[in-house]
Amino acid sequence: MTPGGVAHGSRRTPTSKLGGYIALTKPRIIELLLITTVPTMVLAEGGWPRTTLVLITLLGGTLAAGGANAINMVVDRDIDKLMPRTQNRPLVTGLLQPRQALVFAIALEVVAFGVLWAWANLLSAVLALSATLFYVFVYTLWLKRTSTQNIVIGGAAGAVPVLVGWSAVQNNVTWTPVVLFVVMFLWTPPHFWALAIRYADDYRAANVPMLPAVATLEVTVRKMVLYTALMVASTLVLWPVAELGLIYGISAVVLGALFLWGTIDLGRNPTPQRSMRVFGFSITYVTLLFAAMTLDVLLTGGA
Repeated sequence: MTPGGVAHGSRRTPTSKLGGYIALTKPRIIELLLITTVPTMVLAEGGWPRTTLVLITLLGGTLAAGGANAINMVVDRDIDKLMPRTQNRPLVTGLLQPRQALVFAIALEVVAFGVLWAWANLLSAVLALSATLFYVFVYTLWLKRTSTQNIVIGGAAGAVPVLVGWSAVQNNVTWTPVVLFVVMFLWTPPHFWALAIRYADDYRAANVPMLPAVATLEVTVRKMVLYTALMVASTLVLWPVAELGLIYGISAVVLGALFLWGTIDLGRNPTPQRSMRVFGFSITYVTLLFAAMTLDVLLTGGA
């Protein structure tokens, strides 16, 4: 469910059919999505939600994200052949055929929708499906190959899991999950562009207009700093909106300052190595931010 899935993932080449099907789902991307889902459910409940509901939501979210990632690989198999870091994917190596992958992906989406509808609620099922449709049709089929705004607009798909997590508990969407959605939406460009700087040559080879492949490093970093600043501001907006306490507030300020400093430092010392450091920290950032939110709710009940 996230455009981040087009770039990260295992570099190992799967050798068995089972390994190939697992690779289609991009498991490492799904892990990142789940990191945001459970804390959002804790926030929605005001404590630990029913464990069975957590497991159901994680299962549904995993299946939906896996199906979306698999469809992405079907669509992108032509350009995956051209980029060294994606040439080990199962549709490029011939381990699996496009029809097999597509049937597998659609099956995952159908089961995901059924699981969420039956054991969570219809709203969460619809939101999960909407993320897949947006990722496939808006990002993968339209924007990815035509616009430098591809990852900016496409990032909306990767922000939907917070809406799914909230709606699974509350069966509604209020301002709190909307602000969380904005946080993840704004987080995606600096996170992804930091990685794309490292692999800009791959995108050029495949004629994909990812920003670092078509703009200067200075322009890319300037936009990264802008999105990071807006993201940090939105995490501070969440503090009063979600009625969170000092554990979250202090963490948001400190982590946000570190992320912003990292992107500014990349502008002063623009190298692929430093961009990968920013990329690595962006994952640490979102993990620690959502962990702080969870601890705040569980230990202090928020404000």
